[in-house]
This record gives sequence, C-alpha cells and structure tokens, in this order.
Amino acid sequence: MRTRRCHGRVIAALAGCTALALSVTGTASAQSASRDLGRQVLAAGDGWGSYGTGTTGGSAADAAHVHTVTTWAAFKAALAAGGSAPKIIKVKGVIDAVAEGCDAFAATGYDFDDYLARYSPETWGLDTDLSAEPDDSPEGLRRASAAAQDQAIKANIPSNTTIVGVGRNAGFKGVSLQIKAVDNVIIRNLAFESPLDCFPQWDPTDGATGNWNSEYDTAVVYGSTHVWLDHNTFTDGSHPDSAAPTHFGMLYQQHDGELDVVRGADYVTASWNVFTDHDKTILVGNSDSESTAVGDRGHLKVTFHHNLFSNLVERAPRVRFGQVDSYNNHFIANSDYAYSFGIGKESQLVAEHNAFTLPEGVSAAKALKRWNVSPLTADDNYVNGVKTDLIAVHNAEIPAETLESGAGWTPTLRTGVDPARSVPRIVDCGAGAGRLG
Repeated sequence: MRTRRCHGRVIAALAGCTALALSVTGTASAQSASRDLGRQVLAAGDGWGSYGTGTTGGSAADAAHVHTVTTWAAFKAALAAGGSAPKIIKVKGVIDAVAEGCDAFAATGYDFDDYLARYSPETWGLDTDLSAEPDDSPEGLRRASAAAQDQAIKANIPSNTTIVGVGRNAGFKGVSLQIKAVDNVIIRNLAFESPLDCFPQWDPTDGATGNWNSEYDTAVVYGSTHVWLDHNTFTDGSHPDSAAPTHFGMLYQQHDGELDVVRGADYVTASWNVFTDHDKTILVGNSDSESTAVGDRGHLKVTFHHNLFSNLVERAPRVRFGQVDSYNNHFIANSDYAYSFGIGKESQLVAEHNAFTLPEGVSAAKALKRWNVSPLTADDNYVNGVKTDLIAVHNAEIPAETLESGAGWTPTLRTGVDPARSVPRIVDCGAGAGRLG
C-alpha cells in the first residue's frame, strides 16, 4: 500500500493522524469514557450496527472472561471459554494459524504434480467436473487436505464477544473468522493477512477454459446480527495475487474474499478499516438464487464509512438485496481496477460523499458495475478532486448497462458526514489497524 500523507507530508505519529480524523468527524465510536478498547462500544447512531439493541460486544465481561492471547491455540481456547457469556479477547503480536506451512495439512500421498498431470485439459478435458473422483485419487486427496486446513484455520466467534489488538502490531495470518448465527460481536485494531488456500480446486467446467477456485474469507458474517468491524487492516500481505503462478493457463487463485456479509446477516457497521491489495474483496449477499433470496430479503443492512479501499480489483462491495449505506470512504485504484460498487439483484445501495483517486486512463464510469437492474443513490461523490455524477458518467460511457437513480430509502444512522473533498486526507490518516492503542 502507498505511504499515507496528511496535509502533503508524511505523518510519523500515527496517533496524531487518528486524533485528526476523529476530531474532524466528531465520531464517538472509537472514543468512550474508558480507554480500554475492550470496554468500548459502538456509539448510538453509528451505522446499521447501532440499530435496535446496538453493538456492545463483550464490554460487560467480568474479570474471569478477559483473556490476553499470543498463540492460535490460546485464542481458540479463549473463544470457547464461557460459551456466550460476555468476553474480551486481547491479541498481542501476530498470530499465525499456518505457521508450519501448507505441508502440515497435506493428506498422506497428496502430490500437486500428480494432480496437475491427471487433470490437465489435454488429459481430462473440459466437460467433466471432479466431484465423482474417488477418495484415493489426486482430487480425493486434495479434498482431504483441504478439510484438514478448513478445520485448522477457522475460528467460530460466539455472541457477546470483543476481539481487539493490543498496540500497533497485533493481528492474524492465515485465519478465517466465522461470525456465524450469533449476535453482538466487535472486531477492532487488528491486521489480517488473508488466508491462503493451500489446496485450490481445479474446475474444468468453470467457464470456457476452466478455473481454479479457492476457499476461506478472512471474516464471514453469516446469519449474524449487530457486528462492528473497526480500525482493522485486511491485505494479501506476503502472498499477493501478482506473485501467484498460472496452471492450465489460469491464475492459481489461492484467495477468496476479505469480508463477506451473507445469509440473512443484519445490522453491521464497518468503519475506519483498510482493505488493500486484493481481488474479490467484499460481498453483501452471496447468491441470486431464489432459495437464498428468501432469507436475504429485508436483511443484509450494512454501513461502510471512513474505510480506505486501496489497490483492489473489485467488490468494494458487491451488493445483493441489502440496504447498504456507503459514505465517506476513499477508493484508490490502480491499473487492475475493475469496479468498486457492484449493483446486484434487488440491492438498495446508497453511495454518497465518497472520494475516488483514479490513475490516468481509468474512467470514473468504472466506479459502478451493473450486475442486475437495481436503482441506487450516488450523490456528492468526488473523483480526483472533482465532483462527479457517477451514475451519469457510467450511463454515458456504458449505455448497454444503464443504471437507475434512487435507492428508495434515506440513511439516518450516521454520526457525522465529512465533506467529500476532505475524505482522502481524513481517511488515509485515520483508517486501519494500529491507530487505537
């Protein structure tokens, strides 16, 4: 990610940047009477996460349910302790769930060269998927290896939990947080290096030439309510897609998403995070199918504000069904940029007061991508310092995918809106892990 600058100069004191951002926005979410991050709660009116009962995480935890952890085993034990009683888990340093490497998960007999030899298009063709392959085949051994990794790197987060990083250098590598069918979770001040799928699957039938498919989102909010993700950093880190090899003529993709909000999840606020150096970044709603839609309609209410989306390819976010409020975010694109906002089935996206920094040759028309016909509101957005009607620019340059204006609702859960012109300075100085303590 690029070096961050405030008022045209490099800021060495990151705490000063955070103070600047908070003083400008007047947002109280990252501040409370307590200086203990574990005791802080989402402020009233701060996005969809504050709706109804609000999001307090484990702030009410007693002393017996406050844990400080430095290892993956200790972290998982702390999650399990006390069930859904309020708990605070403080993470010190960087916890690596795959410290022993991918070989630690490989099933006996699994050999990637054998896998490539058996399923190459020249040998296997492109008409038959691998689902019927027996357990002792290269695909069967891959499945067993993948199951071992799945078991090892996923962590189920219980209700009434706060997970916070201690200091400026706390986080996780190779971890997939599962916020599934629970209520009232806070994740703050943590740097996440996206999990690397050690055993992607080749699907010969995916597209005209086949494709590699990977698993493991960094964080999944699945059927859960009242979740606050604040001042975190999500990145591919030491394993960027740009360094990945190709096999069978396709990128050997080992990353999935950075954040998914799916399957009827509701009341989520994502604030002051950095999402950087990734391809398919965020999904709100993961399927157009009618069976999924039944559970998603009327849900998937998510607020994104004061986040930095830097050097991403797409999905910041891609939205289906949900009422999503995205304001005061900064989007920085590079030459690989595909789009920021994906307009999906029955989505009701409001995208206002955002700033885009696009390189020469990348049009503002790419900020929006129409997957389905769903009206959106996109007012007061700035591109390279110029106020730009994103819908009008998109429709003028991509008339075959005309977008309609007017999401049909007006967000009210905002603690303060900054001038869009000021968003790059404010967000670049205040977003991300290591800014809170």
